[in-house]
Amino acid sequence: MKDLLEELTSVERTVRDGEVPAGPAKVVLLTRTYPAAADDVWDALTDRDRLARWFLPVSGDLEVGGRFQVEGNAGGVVRECEAPRRLVVTWEMGPAGPADTSLVEVRLTEDGASTRLELEHRAQVPPEMWDEFGPGAVGVGWDGALLGLALHLAGQELGMSPEEVAAHPAVREFNTRAARAWGEAQLAAGDDAARVEANVAATTGFYVPPAEG
Repeated sequence: MKDLLEELTSVERTVRDGEVPAGPAKVVLLTRTYPAAADDVWDALTDRDRLARWFLPVSGDLEVGGRFQVEGNAGGVVRECEAPRRLVVTWEMGPAGPADTSLVEVRLTEDGASTRLELEHRAQVPPEMWDEFGPGAVGVGWDGALLGLALHLAGQELGMSPEEVAAHPAVREFNTRAARAWGEAQLAAGDDAARVEANVAATTGFYVPPAEG
């Protein structure tokens, strides 16, 4: 298995305010470069068979305007698709609202023989959720997704269930460090240090619960 903590440091994280069609939103942005061609990265992001190998099974219509469902996770609608450069989908954890309140945009840029990936999640987050967890609530999950993509592009398959992955000591350490990394991004965005510490603790507790036994 690749060095997970090294993969963690390969990601640049940004927290800021932004907009969605429904109004003001919170934004988390993850940026990293993969040693793979843009066409290969795009295929891994959009081919349902490959998605199931590094992310989760995805059902539904993956064409523009189509509705999809990620197994055990969010569903949404494909809003824009400019192969192999840009993909925009809604990201709905519950019933869809009257307007887009949560959007995920992925942008790919060729960088020599490598590909720069930017994943931007803009969402209207309930104030009580942001006050408790800050950006780490979604940020750590996207860190895990980008890690899975890195392993897949390197030809590595974990061969474990999602439950086994979450319980693996290396993954628990990865999630702990990821929560801290999002705290650092939150501080860089100008948030209060005491609030950041509380958010990091809450996020860590969610992603890295006490081991049983």
